[in-house]
Amino acid sequence: MVFRDVAELYEPHEGREAIVKWRLFAVVFSLLLPMTCISARGKETRATIVYDDRTSEISAADEQPGQLWIATADLKRAIGFELKPQGVCRDELCFPMPKSREQEFVRKRAGKSWFNLVAFARLVEQPVAHDEAFSIWYFGLRSDQRQVLSSLKALDFTLRDINGKTHSLSDFRGKKVLLLTWASW
Repeated sequence: MVFRDVAELYEPHEGREAIVKWRLFAVVFSLLLPMTCISARGKETRATIVYDDRTSEISAADEQPGQLWIATADLKRAIGFELKPQGVCRDELCFPMPKSREQEFVRKRAGKSWFNLVAFARLVEQPVAHDEAFSIWYFGLRSDQRQVLSSLKALDFTLRDINGKTHSLSDFRGKKVLLLTWASW
């Protein structure tokens, strides 16, 4: 509709044509308004979440650029954690949410409580990969799950050379060593 046509709808008219125009305008407006709200907050869609090597299908997820909001009711099923007063918890393991940043993690909309999985992943230093075309979200190992070296010192080991003589890594302490490895798989 052109602006002039919309303005005519607001002028007092008598007759069936004015009522039909007004109803058409009301229907179009009522359909467009929710669509603009959805695009402003993200697109509600189905999402597949891979977390701890388990796959979960979420029927109502809210995807925004770089964000994934799921209903808190789906949280335990999707990632095994639940929202508690002390933070985001799985059994005895709890990650407290900073009070000053709570709106990054939890929001309420339409009587539903939503949780931002990507914000949680950032909090626990967890890598995230997202396939936008298929709406698949993969969450890697959290920082508490990764094995890290306690030092750069290699463990001592002993191997035989091609002549059958045994050598230990400690035999070469203080010298530069180049280790070549090979595996058939």
